[in-house]
Amino acid sequence: MSERAKKKHRLIEIDWPDFGDAACPPRRGAAEYQERIASLRRHMEERKLTHAVVYGDREHFANLMYLTGFDPRFEESLLIVGVSGKPLIVVGNECEGYLPISPLIVEGLLRFERFQSFSLLSQPRGETRPLETIFADEGIGQGSAVGCVGWKYFLDIERDDAVHALDLPSYIIDTLRDLAGRDHVVNATDLLMHPGYGLRSFCSAADIAYFEYTNVKASESLKRMIFGLREGMTDHAVVELARMNGEPNGCHPTFCTGVNATLGLSSPSGETIRRGQPLAANISYFGSNICRAAWIAETAKDLPADAQDYVERFAGPYFEVLGDWFQQMKPGVAGGSIWSLIHQGLPFDLFGIYLNPGHLIHMDEWVSSPIYRDSTVPLHSGMAMQVDVIPSSPIYYSTRMEDGIVIADATLRGQMEREWPECYGRIQARRRFMIEVLGYGLPDEVLPLSNMTAIVAPFLLKPNTIFALEA
Repeated sequence: MSERAKKKHRLIEIDWPDFGDAACPPRRGAAEYQERIASLRRHMEERKLTHAVVYGDREHFANLMYLTGFDPRFEESLLIVGVSGKPLIVVGNECEGYLPISPLIVEGLLRFERFQSFSLLSQPRGETRPLETIFADEGIGQGSAVGCVGWKYFLDIERDDAVHALDLPSYIIDTLRDLAGRDHVVNATDLLMHPGYGLRSFCSAADIAYFEYTNVKASESLKRMIFGLREGMTDHAVVELARMNGEPNGCHPTFCTGVNATLGLSSPSGETIRRGQPLAANISYFGSNICRAAWIAETAKDLPADAQDYVERFAGPYFEVLGDWFQQMKPGVAGGSIWSLIHQGLPFDLFGIYLNPGHLIHMDEWVSSPIYRDSTVPLHSGMAMQVDVIPSSPIYYSTRMEDGIVIADATLRGQMEREWPECYGRIQARRRFMIEVLGYGLPDEVLPLSNMTAIVAPFLLKPNTIFALEA
């Protein structure tokens, strides 16, 4: 470890910095989506695929949205990409009217067709062509090699013949297999979601600007909740303070306290804010998820007797080791070395960190992760990383500094500075705060997106008391 990483935690009193607001960036133009489809086709050529069939629904929308700018609402959708020509998007009754959200539709660069079986139950049926005919007219048949993009790819340790394990609805897969043959319909989800080479592991400057906007909005919402928290309020009343602005949620807001304290995905349910209880909450928009976990307290004396060394024993060491985590966020570092760093610094017996200590985030809250045991996947420029290192203890509950960052080399940083100067200015102000006030060492490549990145208050009734490293 570096000398900086050996510094111990301390508590400081500070007014939280004001890094400014972020305006919603303009929608992307068709050219960016055309380039993404061209990149997918290059991958298809390497795999010798004649077609990619990309699935989307309300929950699993991100791959389709990445390629077209269209996110399906209510219904299933399919994007069919051949080796050349205009792709075809297939939607149900209600999504057809929403298709102009895609600039490819507006500019006539994406064909569309209605398939009413994608529509909700009891809506009109029978006015559209069978799926088999649609696929066949796109050239899918004997001799085709079809790569299916769902929301998961599978490993050999999960099942035999993993490449033929598919997560799209069976009626779609059955139709493709009837036309092309079982062996010629394969899982190609990794082309978009693999942490090392998946297309969505590489963020553009415009992606970063949008993710910074959603990180700002989500962090300001959570900040209002933290500073407005009072004993006797209900959890619903606290969440109302967030004043969410209508951007789509990357995952539902959670609020865990009282009887729901250990239900990590719990929604607000009418629980009362009580001193001496733990609390975890998050706000997430597309491309962001801001979460904190701490105690409803002013000092350690408010905690249960066996947890009153929470700062010294649990939350403080976590803050120290997360400083080491940030120092590793640069291109070329193998994910396995970061996994080892966390598990050596925060032993499982005390901290209970089970999931990946950091993962990729995009329009969906979790894409995949290069950080797992023995991973040789290197970090690379363009990765949007979630600072998602989640400890869990039956005594100390948890602590958290869950925010978004991007790893950006000099070329990408230069592009950000030229094309998004206000966004880049806020990012640099956050870096200075983390280095000069919190005492963290940051590689040049780390771009913090949230207005509360690395700000951790162990006692939520005294939020101006936060962690820093020794000067």
